[in-house]
Amino acid sequence: MAKKIRVAIASDKAGYPLKTAVVEYLARRNDVELLDLGQFSPDEAQPYDGQAPKVAHAIQAGEVHRGVLMCGTGQGMAIVANKHKGIYAVVADTVFAGERGRVINNANVLTMGGWITAPVLGVQIVNSWLALEFTETMEDRAEWLSSAFSRVQQLEEESFK
Repeated sequence: MAKKIRVAIASDKAGYPLKTAVVEYLARRNDVELLDLGQFSPDEAQPYDGQAPKVAHAIQAGEVHRGVLMCGTGQGMAIVANKHKGIYAVVADTVFAGERGRVINNANVLTMGGWITAPVLGVQIVNSWLALEFTETMEDRAEWLSSAFSRVQQLEEESFK
């Protein structure tokens, strides 16, 4: 049996409809183990700055491999998630952006906007982001991308002192 990828997911109220569609999709996949960290109903009012740290901490603790966050634009979640060491969050509003965020930037968190991204597109973005690994499909640039990522990690070490 193939190894399951563990994914944490969370949203605020604006991202809740998109999160619901993505949770339904991921729950049907046999290769994904999902950790849903809320928002659990459309009536809750969980703030993005409280939700993003839940996913970031789950990754930092090794509970999950990757995370998906949704708010109104995806931008607030990305900003907050990226305040955590070892978290590399990218906003994606197209399938290509989701793929490239993983392949080029080694993003371990994907953020999307519920006001921007239709649920069917959100599912496609998550699917493409989960399908690839860092440098996959860019083998001719793998060494350069790995070197660039190492420099990003070095900047992170300097910034998170």
